Amino acid sequence: MKKKLDAFAELLHIMDELREKCPWDKVQTIETLRTLSIEEVYELSDAIINNDLEGVKEEIGDLMLHLVFYAKIGSEKGAFDITDVLKEISKKLIFRHPHVFGETKVESKEQVLQNWEELKLKEKEGIKTVLSGVPTSLPALIKAFRIQDKVSGVGFDWDYKEQIWEKVSEEINEFKAEVNKNDTEKMEKEFGDILFALINVARLYGINPEDALEKTNQKFIKRFNYLESKTIKQGKSLHDLNLSQMDVYWEEAKKLEK
Repeated sequence: MKKKLDAFAELLHIMDELREKCPWDKVQTIETLRTLSIEEVYELSDAIINNDLEGVKEEIGDLMLHLVFYAKIGSEKGAFDITDVLKEISKKLIFRHPHVFGETKVESKEQVLQNWEELKLKEKEGIKTVLSGVPTSLPALIKAFRIQDKVSGVGFDWDYKEQIWEKVSEEINEFKAEVNKNDTEKMEKEFGDILFALINVARLYGINPEDALEKTNQKFIKRFNYLESKTIKQGKSLHDLNLSQMDVYWEEAKKLEK
């Protein structure tokens, strides 16, 4: 434990030095750091998806620096410091884990999640709704997943996960009906309903839809890059090939993955 505390203390000392002596670090604000922090989170996400543990370690460090930076700025403003931050999260974790730090008994992770959501509603005077904790700026796919996850935590969910397939079919049929009418506005609405239902499928079957879609994105990029590189090696342009010719290289790329 001492080694861990010493390492954290060293980071805090380095942050103090940077804030005092580095021209760039001296002028940063919470606002200027925000977009950089978002970038760091996405870089950590990439490392996780690629199962790059060395990269995960590096990106955690980068993100840790940002968290310490925010705490340093908070202390300069007299609002909070790193001690306040750590005490607050420790207090929150103890409160939300009565099955670990109290007398509450649970038998499954589902019970833990349900208790978690109920306890969150009791924490703050001004925040009493289940969905108030979902950030408005979250990307739509992640937001849909978090919405469904939160309402499930208070019992608003299907009795059996297999029931979701009827909902998916219903939404697809409603979308097709609007396609036949060529009503673009209603098509968009119904397509959103399809996506929302499919995200619910992912949740019910233990799949993170953001991770699943990103892995498909990466798979597509890899295959298309192979197709393009083979075409270039032949001195051709993709515009010179028809879809059947492209499919030959696409299938080659798929075989190389196995």
